Amino acid sequence: MKASTKKRILIPLFALSVFVVGTGFVKSDFFEIAKQIEIFTTLFKELNMNYVDETNPAELMDTAIKNMLDDLDPYTKFLNEQDVETYRINNAGEYSGIGALVRSFDDKLLIVEPYKGYPADKAGLKAGDEILKIGDIDVAKFHDNASELLKGANDTSVEVTFNRQGETKTAVITRGAVEVDAVPYYKMINDKTGYIVLAKFNAKASSQTESALEDLKAKGAEKIILDLRSNPGGLLSEAINVTNLFVEKGELIVTTKSKVKKFNREYRTKNQPVDTEIPLVVLVNGSSASASEIVSGGLQDLDRAVIMGARSFGKGLVQRPLKLTYGTQLKVTISRYYTPSGRCIQSLDYWNRDEDGNAVKKTKFNDFTTRNGRKVQDGGGVLPDVEITSAKANELTIALLNNHIIFDYATDYYYNHSVANMEDFTFSEADYQDFKNYVSKSDFSFETKTEKTLKAAMTDREEVIFNPTIESDFVALLQDIEQSKIAALEDYKKEIKSKLEDEIVKRYFYREGLYDYYLNNDEAITSATELLANENDYFNILK
Repeated sequence: MKASTKKRILIPLFALSVFVVGTGFVKSDFFEIAKQIEIFTTLFKELNMNYVDETNPAELMDTAIKNMLDDLDPYTKFLNEQDVETYRINNAGEYSGIGALVRSFDDKLLIVEPYKGYPADKAGLKAGDEILKIGDIDVAKFHDNASELLKGANDTSVEVTFNRQGETKTAVITRGAVEVDAVPYYKMINDKTGYIVLAKFNAKASSQTESALEDLKAKGAEKIILDLRSNPGGLLSEAINVTNLFVEKGELIVTTKSKVKKFNREYRTKNQPVDTEIPLVVLVNGSSASASEIVSGGLQDLDRAVIMGARSFGKGLVQRPLKLTYGTQLKVTISRYYTPSGRCIQSLDYWNRDEDGNAVKKTKFNDFTTRNGRKVQDGGGVLPDVEITSAKANELTIALLNNHIIFDYATDYYYNHSVANMEDFTFSEADYQDFKNYVSKSDFSFETKTEKTLKAAMTDREEVIFNPTIESDFVALLQDIEQSKIAALEDYKKEIKSKLEDEIVKRYFYREGLYDYYLNNDEAITSATELLANENDYFNILK
């Protein structure tokens, strides 16, 4: 038998393991599952053996698996050996590489944020640098994830060719150990209020939060602000342990419910707390998800903290990695989780989709009560007890971020403005007008729901009543909407300006400088500090 034929036959056997390993199903399902596996296996073998051109079985299988999982939720994913290692690194918080956040494009890698004092920073790379070559490898011609080429053993070197503001440069980066702190920053805001940033729930989350809390208390902190904004989540166990720092041992924090009986569990705090009395404000926003929502939702339900900011993301699903063959894994959604009051804060219904195939967002919420009898709701993330307007996401701001307009403007700003000290930085009205001009001259565009509806109506129009006059009115209305988008830059100035300041400050003073800037300029932190200074207002919210 030819080697290529052997390879083709091994792949279907791997497919069988993908479907069978870790699966829990009742006997009535067994025949249907076995039948579909047999159909797929025979199809895959015949396709690879008989197709007119040479096929790549691994790529075909990868496509098949990804398309199958796309019909479920975005968190259920197949992890190849490389993905498994990345997953492990994210949870451990340690790896060897260049020490920078990198975004991958088809023809380049973009340095989004070099970490202060790490290899990329020492080599002189800046946010906005576009990496074109890694060693002799052209990124545009490399079909796999080129960012993996930047990783490597400590003290090994890699040369990169990059574009900066239209000029091609080279740099040699000596890789090193990179530690990803769960708590990248904590500090006293004033003589009685401590501030802790918890950025992710990796294996260090609870220990670093505890260490920060103890240190701030030793410095005189009598009140704490815990910042979970833009924390995407992570380990469930760490979320429970962080909550445990502020609540008694034995408290129910999370209940998980699944069709597989062994995944139905109650998670309670197991350790002695650090402080169950200290007044606590937790900050969240639309990018606070998963484990962040377990902490904020649990503390809210137990009336242990005041939640401030904007409604959180709304991820009430739990994933678990299940081992497959050849070092691969299936990260699969195994259950929904419920906060102490019994609510599931899952926002999107991936099992009921609209006509475009998008998950339906829940609009009807059920009421629950906290320990003190306050009303809270399910189905739409954690709604703060105190909402901060500037923390709320809106369609325009999200589009500006997703299209990298704010990032690109910050890059240009950095190379055209000299800022030596934090105190010297002010994003003025003139600067904002310059940003508006930048947007109007860029290729930025986003389609509103109204535009989609109008364009659909023009496409599916009824000829009997859709005369040229009506069509002209439709076109005029679409043009008016386009103009209103530019005007909306003024309507949402406060929110957009905040995002611009965040990105620009990081360019000059790194992320540590951004947190320093927040202490005096962030509306949510200022509001939280003021609330904690007024004990009557604080405790009245929790009653």
